[in-house]
Amino acid sequence: MKRSLVVTAIAVVLTLGSSCGKDVGPVAGNLSVRLATPNSGADSAIVFTITSPEALVSATPGVGLRLFAQPLGGTTTRFALTGNLTTGTTILTLGVANVNAVGRYSGSIEGVAQPNFVLRPSGAGTGYGLTVIK
Repeated sequence: MKRSLVVTAIAVVLTLGSSCGKDVGPVAGNLSVRLATPNSGADSAIVFTITSPEALVSATPGVGLRLFAQPLGGTTTRFALTGNLTTGTTILTLGVANVNAVGRYSGSIEGVAQPNFVLRPSGAGTGYGLTVIK
């Protein structure tokens, strides 16, 4: 009796131990979109596209920003944000079905405007960029 209890306990420990550290499947949650800008605080609008492995669940603007978005539902979603854009801040929070797939999300900037509505160059090499993080 005692021996079977010990064997059962060892089997339970081995089973639990072997599942530690393994991906248990999709985990719903939020990802943050961060902006890098060489003109921190001097821009007031941005248009960008987020590419994702599956449809986004939700999108919430960063503090002090106003969000305009096409309906969520595809693997590419276009957004526009207005407000004071500063570098390093979360400009958008994305609700996603699997936060473990964060490496499969990306953002591309289509345009950035100053408060006087003058567009800035925002392509590669201009110092602008988006990062999607957990």
